[in-house]
Amino acid sequence: MNALESSLYELTRLFLVPVLLLILAALLHAFLALGSFAMEAWQRRRGSYRPVLAAQQLAHGGNSDDLELWIMQRLEWLRVTSRSAPMLGLVATMIPMGPALLALTESDAKGIGQNLVVAFSAVILALIAASITFFVLTVRRRWLLQELRDIERAAEIG
Repeated sequence: MNALESSLYELTRLFLVPVLLLILAALLHAFLALGSFAMEAWQRRRGSYRPVLAAQQLAHGGNSDDLELWIMQRLEWLRVTSRSAPMLGLVATMIPMGPALLALTESDAKGIGQNLVVAFSAVILALIAASITFFVLTVRRRWLLQELRDIERAAEIG
């Protein structure tokens, strides 16, 4: 490899650890969101849930547009995680492929295996994080928009 190719190769290898840490953070965030979601679903089923959107409006006032903005802010990290985790998984898959291909040229089966385990484990965890956060995002958005509609109907009546 020439100097430019070697520099690019080394530069990409520097990103593996940060990308893997971001995937772990996304997975942690996904499980925390899932736990919060499960608790909210349980409260809704029991009838003990207090609408957060109504509480937000009482505390800070505002019209429908302000509440929609608050909904977007509340769901922002779920959306970011569900969209970026698959990309991080792809990056974490591609970075170890370079060393795996080099190990293949040297008939180093152990090196190939070690790099492919990292690649496939990372993409699996990233996809799990994305799937969980997308599910929570979708249902929670529906719940919050239903609360917003209830608030709007109450304002029309009263």
